[in-house]
Amino acid sequence: MKDSELKVSGQPQKEGNPASSVLDHEVLKYSFVSPFGVKQRLRELRLISSHIKNELPWLILALECLDFTTLAGDDTPVNVRNLCRKASHPLSSFATHKWMNDLHWKRVAAVCVYPQRVPDAVQFFKECSIKNVGVASVATGFPTGQYPLESRLLEIKYAVEQGATEIDVVISRCLVLTDQWDALYHEISEMKKACGDAHMKTILAVGECDSYENIYKASLIAALAGSDFIKTSTGKETVNATLDVGIIMCRAIRTIYEVTGKKVHQIGNIFPLNFSLHPTGR
Repeated sequence: MKDSELKVSGQPQKEGNPASSVLDHEVLKYSFVSPFGVKQRLRELRLISSHIKNELPWLILALECLDFTTLAGDDTPVNVRNLCRKASHPLSSFATHKWMNDLHWKRVAAVCVYPQRVPDAVQFFKECSIKNVGVASVATGFPTGQYPLESRLLEIKYAVEQGATEIDVVISRCLVLTDQWDALYHEISEMKKACGDAHMKTILAVGECDSYENIYKASLIAALAGSDFIKTSTGKETVNATLDVGIIMCRAIRTIYEVTGKKVHQIGNIFPLNFSLHPTGR
């Protein structure tokens, strides 16, 4: 994407510690987002996607990046184990197709559950000797984030102790909507410390961030505070992952890389999931 499209050119090209204790406000100075530029980029992406003839390779790549998720009040060890089984062999229903010969070993990236159900997933993968599917856990007052920081950090530590290899944290949208960027940076930094060796995915809940500029700033701060991934939404908001927001978050990721050299990954929800594979790749 061209700098002129999002109007964030001119940010200082300097080395910095993305996990420093103080937020560098210089990065936030260039946070005007042009809606026209975003719409233009949307049109370009849709044109590119319309020319893709064989979707199968892209669908397989998407599959390998997915977290199979169950976040319901009636989750039990049984349905978590069933989810883990599907995650281990997500293409098993296509086993009779000839093009499945080289794909039967494909697996999703992780399963995602509540902290209380982490041991169920960990035990399943241990019993099956499966080491290439991660166990992610939501935490920090999911999905609202409307809890004291102390209790949210305890959730992270509990999930890690139970065996989670990735923690999905949710930010306080109140801090975004009231321009408390230093407080947001502090909270995310403390969450990252609590994760220890586990990867941290920071969920912005973009549908509740009010504006493109807020989403861009929140993306920058989440990356600077140490997030390994930034994610659009919890899947529980009225508006979740949208392509325009994905463009803005990716631009923030590029800005962080240009300024600090830090690499961050962007993630969105597929909700509801409609993942169709056919022998033709269509």
